[in-house]
Amino acid sequence: MRPRPTPFDLIFGELADDRFPQIRAGLERAGQDGANRDSFLLNQEVVTFLRDLRPEGGLGEAIDQLVALVHQSYLLWESGRWTLRISPDRARTILSGAPIAKVGVEPPAPYYLQWPERMLWAQVTPDEPHEPLDGWFVAPEGEALRVLGIFGLHPDRMGVTVVEVAGLRPGALARADGTPLFASVLPAGRDAGLYSLVGTEELLELAWRTHTIISARTRPPRTTHEPVDVP
Repeated sequence: MRPRPTPFDLIFGELADDRFPQIRAGLERAGQDGANRDSFLLNQEVVTFLRDLRPEGGLGEAIDQLVALVHQSYLLWESGRWTLRISPDRARTILSGAPIAKVGVEPPAPYYLQWPERMLWAQVTPDEPHEPLDGWFVAPEGEALRVLGIFGLHPDRMGVTVVEVAGLRPGALARADGTPLFASVLPAGRDAGLYSLVGTEELLELAWRTHTIISARTRPPRTTHEPVDVP
């Protein structure tokens, strides 16, 4: 599969190598659990980093999105920056809901899963254009998953659109209009081989479908890994 940069690469890059070790050291000094969002936000190194990232005009309600992106990116860095890339054929099988066997990929938790480019779209904000899904960060929390979807990622764009959802796997999920889950809502989208996410529960369900085919170790190594292809 053709390599493409991740949101971690484009948004943090070398900045992560400078600031994330400081955050880890600060968490260790304070005896705080970096995996816990509330504990993470109480750390002074984290507070300083968020303040440095915030634009002069502030972010308003978007501060929650920045917090989620920084936290999930830190957890990814701590796990060795594990990235999985799903092939188009595998993606279509997952979207169809067909039974699928586990693959021989064993990333630690957390990880970033990169979806096939411009296959899956969502209208995150009403009256705004639909944006393509790049992928999502996954951070298991007990029996639940915390998922941060990344939309509209492009090297020439300042920023991304993020959607966070957490929980157990949704049960008996169905669309109100009776169309199949992930069916495209774009004009001629089906003919073009496109799919759509409608609501955060569909994002969570898709993350769960993908998560169930891989095994996650509980204690991640602190080494950086090349992206792993899931054919």
